[in-house]
Amino acid sequence: MPGIDRRTLLGSIALGVLAAARAAPVSAEPLRPMGSRPAGAPDGLLTRLPPVGRRVALTVDDGVSSEVVAAFAQFCRDTGTRLTFFVNGVNASWTDNARVLRPMVEAGQIQLGNHTWSHPYLTRIGERDIAEQISRNARFLVDTYGVDGAPYFRPPFGRHTVASDRIATDLGYRTITRWSEQVGDFKPLTERELVDGAAKAFKPGNIVLAHANLPTITRCYGRLADLILERRLQTVTLDDVFG
Repeated sequence: MPGIDRRTLLGSIALGVLAAARAAPVSAEPLRPMGSRPAGAPDGLLTRLPPVGRRVALTVDDGVSSEVVAAFAQFCRDTGTRLTFFVNGVNASWTDNARVLRPMVEAGQIQLGNHTWSHPYLTRIGERDIAEQISRNARFLVDTYGVDGAPYFRPPFGRHTVASDRIATDLGYRTITRWSEQVGDFKPLTERELVDGAAKAFKPGNIVLAHANLPTITRCYGRLADLILERRLQTVTLDDVFG
């Protein structure tokens, strides 16, 4: 796995999974069966989860690096972590890793949301271009993964307007999804800085923003898995919570 100390990663993960099996978080709310989920995600802006249990929604944007997306896929396979990717289809990573990711998408462990085709500032382009950005990415998601990511749309850079919200809603993306906290890896960080950012962000009720762009996070997976375990957090996709 490029960019990862595989022995350190798998050793940390194995210890974490074993500990979790021996001492499951007593305060974590079990995932609801499909037929008993809430009515659905909210219309408008979503920034955090309802205050129930010790759930945390890990959301990962962009996918500039195929190697980092592959590493996230392995992390999910090895630890059972549930997360939501917000995809830019222009990035080859989502095609390169589709064979590995799609089974986890189909199983519901990994969820995909729409993040536009090529990550422009929506405040700097016209309404027709906004619609094409969202629609083209939706077509890519359907063709590649069999889902369109609706109703979750994350505007690039978190920048959106009344007009862009209306266009997204008209295209089926009625939940404009931002975040409560972020790891901070939109820019280069040291491993210590990244883990410190995760320690601040990994708390019950948070929708956490991270990115699949820079390799530093791939060297921190063991410590991130430990944070989840130590805090008795239950990782969830957005669909786990809202159906």
